[in-house]
Amino acid sequence: MTEAEEVHLTWLYVPGDRPDVVRKARDSGADVVIVDLEDAVAPDRKEYARSATAELLTEPAAGTAAPVHVRVHTEADVLALAGLPGLAELRLPKITHAATVHHIAALAPGVALCPLLESALGIEHAYTVAASHPQVRSIALGEADLRADLGVRDDRGLDWSRSRVVVAARAAGLAPPTQSVYPDVRDLDGLRHSCAHGRALGFLGRAAIHPRQLPVIERAFRPTSEEIDSAQEIVAAALTEAGALALPDGRFVDAAVVAAAHRTLALAERVS
Repeated sequence: MTEAEEVHLTWLYVPGDRPDVVRKARDSGADVVIVDLEDAVAPDRKEYARSATAELLTEPAAGTAAPVHVRVHTEADVLALAGLPGLAELRLPKITHAATVHHIAALAPGVALCPLLESALGIEHAYTVAASHPQVRSIALGEADLRADLGVRDDRGLDWSRSRVVVAARAAGLAPPTQSVYPDVRDLDGLRHSCAHGRALGFLGRAAIHPRQLPVIERAFRPTSEEIDSAQEIVAAALTEAGALALPDGRFVDAAVVAAAHRTLALAERVS
C-alpha cells in the first residue's frame, strides 16, 4: 500500500438498467458502486442499460457520491463508456489471457481496468493477467462462474484459487484483491464468517449485492483495536532497536513483521 493509494472496503453491485437504483446506491455508504451490464441485465435490456449508464457517467462524481466502476459485457460497452468523466474503472468479466486485456486497454486508453478471473484457465494465467498492462489496477474472482467451471461442491474447494489470486496480485504489485460476493443477502452471520475467512487469506474488502451487507463487510475488514495496538507496539519497538528483536511478550519481530504493522496502521488511518 503506497501513500497515493485510496483504500476501499465495500463495493456494491447494481443493475445497469436501473439508473434510479444506481443513483441511490451512490449514496448508500458503499465505497464504490459497480454498475453491472453483464449478468444482472436481461438480454433485451442490455442496450438500454448501456445508454443509461453512459448518460449517468457524462458528469464526474459530485460531493460524497461513491465512484462508479462498470462491469462491461461487450466491446460496445467499452467503446460507449471509455473516456466519460464519471467512469472510475472498467471491470472485465471472464478474462483468461493477457492478450484480451491488451485489446481492451487499446479500446479504452487511460482507463483503470480490473480483470475478473472466472474459470480454471483464468486462474492458471492469474499472474500474467495481473501484470499484463499498466492500466490493470486490480484483479478479482468471479466465484459463481468459477465454482460451476470447477464443479466445486464445497466452498472450501475455492480456497486454492483464492490464494492464487492473492499471490498474483501481490507479485504484480497490485492492491490486495476484493472478495467475491456472498450470494445470500439474508445470511449476515454467514457473511461475517466468510469475510473473516477471506481476510485471513489476504483479501481486502468485498463486493456486495445488497446495502444491508455493507456494514458487515466494513466491520470485518477494518483493523481491530487489538490489531492497531499490536502494530503500534511493533513499530515503536522497531524505532528503538535495529534488526530482529523480541517483544516483552515473546513475539519475534523482523523487517517483514514491521512492514506488515505499518500496513495495518496505514489501513486504519485511511478507513477511520
